[in-house]
Amino acid sequence: MKKRYTYIFFLFGIFVLANAMQLLSSCNGNKAEGVAIDSLIAHADSVVSVDTSKMPGGKYGAAVKYGRELMLHTAYYIGPDGINGHYTGNKMNCTNCHRDAGARPYAFNLVRAFRDYPQYRAREGRILSLAERINNCVMRPNLGRPLPLDSKEMISIMAYLKFLSDSTQIDAKTKGLKNMLVELPDHAASPENGEKLYIEHCQRCHAANGEGKMRFDQVTYKYPPVWGLLAYRPGSSMHRVVKLAQWLKGNMPYDKTTPGKPFLTDAEALDIAAFVNDDKIHKRPAAKTTKEEDYPNHEEKAIDYDKGPFKDPFSEQQHKYGPYKPIIDYWEGKGITPAI
Repeated sequence: MKKRYTYIFFLFGIFVLANAMQLLSSCNGNKAEGVAIDSLIAHADSVVSVDTSKMPGGKYGAAVKYGRELMLHTAYYIGPDGINGHYTGNKMNCTNCHRDAGARPYAFNLVRAFRDYPQYRAREGRILSLAERINNCVMRPNLGRPLPLDSKEMISIMAYLKFLSDSTQIDAKTKGLKNMLVELPDHAASPENGEKLYIEHCQRCHAANGEGKMRFDQVTYKYPPVWGLLAYRPGSSMHRVVKLAQWLKGNMPYDKTTPGKPFLTDAEALDIAAFVNDDKIHKRPAAKTTKEEDYPNHEEKAIDYDKGPFKDPFSEQQHKYGPYKPIIDYWEGKGITPAI
């Protein structure tokens, strides 16, 4: 009886081994399809993530690591008192908006940046290279001057963005590549209510005057400014109420929000964004040149961009604070998907 069971188990083992070999053979026979299927299974409905411990070595790896350092400590390296150059005009860091050096979900995530550029940008009305888009950030929210295209800093930032792209597996269902969506109400966002919410949730870090808190060594900010002459300027993505609200929902307050689990409601995020971006009560730095024109093709303007002229019947006030649904309905009625 014992020998009989041993023989049965032996036959079962051969059967399992044969099926396993057949499966491996079929995977190797169509390797690309197998990888794609594995990727979909492993990453479907997942949140984007980056393992920075797997950075490459050698000279290329050194550029990648320096690029990440530039993202995290922009002011230290290339700020007004930077040790490697003076390119940015304030002491903010790239990671203030692109949190965790662009790796954090729902925080202007940069994992796709190297793949997505060159890209047509409605704000500029033309196709931008990745280097131009990087300089766009250096000049607008960081109030700086362009990095030379062949500089160590530009090449290192691009190397880091390539690392982000190469080291992550993402697909259409991967979460966190874009900021969180906010439900747009039927009424305008309220700067008045936003002020109350700012005092309750934001003032402890960004200060009553909105100008943030400097780090002890004065090199950069512990908490960056949200308005004032050293904050981001008009025309920056953060200066749009809906865009800022999407970011706030996914990231603030920093100690009460985790990726994908917001603390603020959609309406609260919109009201805080309306207060922070209220140019009637808060000063902001002006553009360095009067020749700059955002959205030269007026029909391509984002719905929350508040400077005319517009190719729709809505006022600057409504474009800035809403209600946004009538603007959306107007453009969809013309067969155009409005930018949000």
